Amino acid sequence: MDNPLIMIVEDDEAISNFISAILLSNNYEVIKATKGREAVSMVYSHCPDLVLLDLGLPDIDGAEVLKTIRQWTVIPVIVVSARGHEREKVEILDLGADDYITKPFGTSELLARIRTELRHSQINQGSVSSEPDRVVIEDLVIDYKKRLVTVAGRKVHLTPIEYKIIVLLSKNIGKVLTHDYIVKEVWGPYINEIQTLRVNMANIRRKIEVNPAEPKYIVTEVGVGYRMVEEL
Repeated sequence: MDNPLIMIVEDDEAISNFISAILLSNNYEVIKATKGREAVSMVYSHCPDLVLLDLGLPDIDGAEVLKTIRQWTVIPVIVVSARGHEREKVEILDLGADDYITKPFGTSELLARIRTELRHSQINQGSVSSEPDRVVIEDLVIDYKKRLVTVAGRKVHLTPIEYKIIVLLSKNIGKVLTHDYIVKEVWGPYINEIQTLRVNMANIRRKIEVNPAEPKYIVTEVGVGYRMVEEL
């Protein structure tokens, strides 16, 4: 099958049909599940390319579905839920969700998140031959080979820690990374440096953003973490 297969796990028929129509009109194949146990079975039998997972399912919670399938597959999972509390978002991302979209959502946002996760999945599976040498987002250029960051052709002077943070975000472009994940990747697993992360992020934004108070390259997921945007 050439077109990616997306599995929708949603018990609200109207929402499921709405998402399905969006996906079908954008050349995705679709399968649906309305219950958690059914979803686990269908992931195993159909091996979809990506799962859109609601949390409020009638039999078992979507978090249990996520924990179960994460025992044997790294298939991309985007949680699509009306639960918008920051603590719940962090918990779901820490359980292994690749992204989290809060209902209601825009069509463009949903499709952009799906494209991002499918591309990351291809890279992780080795179907993309090599990692890019650099990332370009409008005027921002991050050149890995030269270890150089520029904005509109102007060299940006970053500390080693600031450079590690911006590289980590750029190599996960479009994905939300939790505070804890960034801290563990940059400082190590046994150090709690969330406040230091915030200070470093403020410094990075001061150096790369036209208006640090309204950042366009690295956005904050309030109470959760940070995301480097893929498209402006």
